[in-house]
Amino acid sequence: MNTGRKIALITGGSRGLGKDMALKTATKGLGVVITYHSKKEEAEKVVAEIKKTGQKAVALQLDTATISGFDEFKRNLQQTLKSEFDAENFDFLINNAGIGINEPIAKTSEETFDLLTNIHFKGVFFLTQKLLDVLNDGGGIVNISSGLARFTMPGYGVYGALKAGIESLTRYEAKEFGNRGIRVNAVAPGAIETDFGGGLVRDNKQVNDHVKQSIALDRVGQASDIGGVVAFLCTEDAKWINAQRIEVSGGQNI
Repeated sequence: MNTGRKIALITGGSRGLGKDMALKTATKGLGVVITYHSKKEEAEKVVAEIKKTGQKAVALQLDTATISGFDEFKRNLQQTLKSEFDAENFDFLINNAGIGINEPIAKTSEETFDLLTNIHFKGVFFLTQKLLDVLNDGGGIVNISSGLARFTMPGYGVYGALKAGIESLTRYEAKEFGNRGIRVNAVAPGAIETDFGGGLVRDNKQVNDHVKQSIALDRVGQASDIGGVVAFLCTEDAKWINAQRIEVSGGQNI
């Protein structure tokens, strides 16, 4: 029988920020389901790392840009919850999956615009809608936004605007789901050294140094700076935090 362990579903959990979110959430005693787009081997390594801690974990394939695949994903999720966790529902949805494309507004194609929109807004909206009846009352949703919704970096106009939309959606979801006791918050990372956007901040020393100068704590962020904040929001300690934008940027561009 289900022992009452809470379960978190983290999209894009095979690498970078999502991987750290999965590992940190597991340390809080939650079972973890991560999704991956194509990197199954990397996702399975994250699952194995979590299992070493004694927590349950599983990885499922999901393309968050393809809404037509959400019905099949939901069926797979429900089967997995039953077989792996002896549960009907899960407790926390972390909408993390994303990509970064650096293109100036003047040169952004409709194809790029649609891809970013499908992943960062449309997919988030409809995946949340699709899973509402599998999400436990009293649970929570964490939407991953970005510091770029507050400040600007040339080339991220579409991405930043979509993340601003996610922050507005977060407040609407908090209002509409509150009668079920579901808390909805947005976490907005600043510049982080990962492979996001082709590893621009991590691998380009000029960019890294430039970003560092804009951060009050005098360094660029690491993936390990973010996951613990998301994990905290999946605990009872955060039970009265709702409809908030929490920026985790080290004080960038203040």
